[in-house]
Amino acid sequence: MKQAIYNIGVEATMNIIGGKWKPIILCHLKHQTMRTGELRRAIPNITQKMLTQQLRELEDDGIVDRKVYNQIPPKVEYSLTEYGDSLNRILEELCLWGEDNIERRKQNGENIILLNSENVKTQDLPDVE
Repeated sequence: MKQAIYNIGVEATMNIIGGKWKPIILCHLKHQTMRTGELRRAIPNITQKMLTQQLRELEDDGIVDRKVYNQIPPKVEYSLTEYGDSLNRILEELCLWGEDNIERRKQNGENIILLNSENVKTQDLPDVE
């Protein structure tokens, strides 16, 4: 077995949840069990290949559970494991910090839209091509 050496505890955390997509995936899964397609719709900028890779890594680390149903068409669901649930406090703090950061930046004149905000309606969104 390969020896892991960390200089500070946060390195071990970032080794598991680091990167652009893992925290986003985990934030979605902390609310509900989701299928691959649901995750793709919730995270529109992630590629299928990257989503699959990130889910596999999270599964290998014991953070995400993958449940395969023996049916046609195949059905696969992802959820947080009990160990993954232990990240909820960290994920919630990341979400709150991000929302506070968005508000701060808006107050400084930046034009930012938080799509998952409950106060944003589809007709309020700009046309993006």
